[in-house]
Amino acid sequence: MASNDPLLQPYRLKHLTLKNRIMTTAHEPAYPEDGMPKARYRAYHQERAKAGVAMVMTAGSATVAKDSPPVFNNILAYKDEVVPYMRDIADACHQYDCAVMIQLTHLGRRTGWAKGDWLPAVSPSHYRETSHRAFPKQLEDWDIERIIKDYADAAERMFTAGLDGIELQAYGHLMDQFWSPATNTLEGPYGGSLHNRLRFTLEVLEAIRARVGNDFIVGVRYTADEAMQGGITPSEGLEISKLLRDTGQVDFLNVIRGHIDTDPALTDVIPVMGMPNSPHLDFAGAVRAATGFPTFHAAKIPDVATARHAIATGKLDMVGMTRAHMADPHIVRKIIAGREDDIRPCVGANYCLDRIYQAGDAFCMHNAATGRELTMPHDIAAADISKRLVIIGAGPGGLEAARVAAERGHKVIVLEAAAEPGGQVRLAAQTPRRQEINAIIEWRMAQCMAREVEFRFNTWAEAADVLALNPDVVIVATGGIPNTELLSIGNELAVSAWDILAGDVKPGQNVLIFDDAGDHPALQAAEIIANSGAKVEIMTPDRSFSPEVMAMNLVPYMRSLQDKAVTFTVTYRATKAQRKGNHIKVTLSSDYGSVNKYREVDQLVINHGTLPLDDIYFDLKADSSNGGELDHEAFINGRPQTLVRNAAGRYQLFRIGDAVAARNIHAAIYDALRLVKDL
Repeated sequence: MASNDPLLQPYRLKHLTLKNRIMTTAHEPAYPEDGMPKARYRAYHQERAKAGVAMVMTAGSATVAKDSPPVFNNILAYKDEVVPYMRDIADACHQYDCAVMIQLTHLGRRTGWAKGDWLPAVSPSHYRETSHRAFPKQLEDWDIERIIKDYADAAERMFTAGLDGIELQAYGHLMDQFWSPATNTLEGPYGGSLHNRLRFTLEVLEAIRARVGNDFIVGVRYTADEAMQGGITPSEGLEISKLLRDTGQVDFLNVIRGHIDTDPALTDVIPVMGMPNSPHLDFAGAVRAATGFPTFHAAKIPDVATARHAIATGKLDMVGMTRAHMADPHIVRKIIAGREDDIRPCVGANYCLDRIYQAGDAFCMHNAATGRELTMPHDIAAADISKRLVIIGAGPGGLEAARVAAERGHKVIVLEAAAEPGGQVRLAAQTPRRQEINAIIEWRMAQCMAREVEFRFNTWAEAADVLALNPDVVIVATGGIPNTELLSIGNELAVSAWDILAGDVKPGQNVLIFDDAGDHPALQAAEIIANSGAKVEIMTPDRSFSPEVMAMNLVPYMRSLQDKAVTFTVTYRATKAQRKGNHIKVTLSSDYGSVNKYREVDQLVINHGTLPLDDIYFDLKADSSNGGELDHEAFINGRPQTLVRNAAGRYQLFRIGDAVAARNIHAAIYDALRLVKDL
């Protein structure tokens, strides 16, 4: 039966019929190998195509020229060998009636000169971009001619590969650097007036059309308002939108708002947890209303209701749900099946993007199968034999283990010492703008309850209690406890960041936070203390503070802390704490050389990770068949755990997550998935 759901209506884009209104916009998960999108890349997009998305936009962005070296692991569209790999992606997605496009770019100044072939970055000015730090060469006429040809060559490669179209990137990259008065100081035909500043883009479009003809979709993803002093204004953005429409060379507009030359600016363009959802949707709708032209948009549209609203109200023609599809690639399939409540929510943790900006590959904070489609399942297969599992701990790792085991048809009992599930996630959610992270727990609890997982809260598990349940498998997911035993003397004078987050200890008035872990709890504790009106110093032995928080997640913390009495100190260690009247005298040292410095405070907070809460594991070890041993080769390669160290053992025993060693939510969930998927 035909659906009345606005999201499920087909959309005609030129000659191309898209089967619904949901797409994944261009993004680079950094999965290429040697600059080529090989099997892993193909499997990632194919999973989303198979589940019903109308169009996948690959790359974010594929680079068209050697003097545009990738800032992370992007596709090298300037190489001919990219063609068969892109053809494989196109073929893999087309079999599911899913269109495939790619975003092409020249990065301009948004790269570094000490990469690739060590060519200077180029731009329409000598102005450096803050994020990537290169001082560019100002473009000459022959540079412009060469780069126009590079764009046309890359577009022709994608046409040859059988893609449905391309998108040109024009925000923060070279095209936008021409457009913006803030980054274009050229004189003559490519500088000055708005029409001159758009000349480069128009000549690129003409060169591309000469290669690929009119039956190939070509769009532009661009900023119609840079939201910065001296940049493209909203009125100029609307004029640019109409100029692009009127060229006759462009088939769709993909609108963003903002600029990306600093971490805070990038975070406003691509908002993270605690920031408003769909902040630029109305602006994109205004562009569509003004141009009457096919308009796409994506920016923190994580839920089906908002996406449906965007289409139903005519703000967009196609809605991008990109990070949402990293959390759950099967969104469209679940909409069609009437299972919207089963959609794994994107919580805005931004683990995906923050990882690639630190030279990693993109992973979803709480879907460990994303990016691992070749080895990890999104759909859990039923087991041949039902077993009895006892899971100790209802944090993210324990709940993932319970969910996967229940989907496999096992009988699952979860023992949890606290009155409610969540573990460390509940602490993380104590910061109001991080409350979205609770959805990691809420979704898993709903999945478990639907599969009759038995939960026993307020239950401190003892070995005898576990043995009485006659398990086939026991999984210890008890997490960890804060480690404050860091000082040579005076550890008893310190409190943990957890103490502050949980409200067990009230903030002092003059507080030193010694952060030797570099993760969220230190900054969360600092917010609580600073919001109480206290003076706070965050100290780290590292050369930069909070390295585990990463770039875009750091932005909301800094916006919260910078206008308060907060000081950041790097390269110093707290080594001793001693009572001095009503104060604590903290002795400092440095890895960089001898120092003789002190702090006098009324509260010392230590953030030094966790130690495994593992007594129950060791109590159960002797009676287990595997002695608690994990076969690493099987674990890594997705095979079942079959080791036997004790033939008389009554059950298999494993531990996961922070019950092994202090890590993060993703690690705990990945531990659980790859262990339990084969039990």
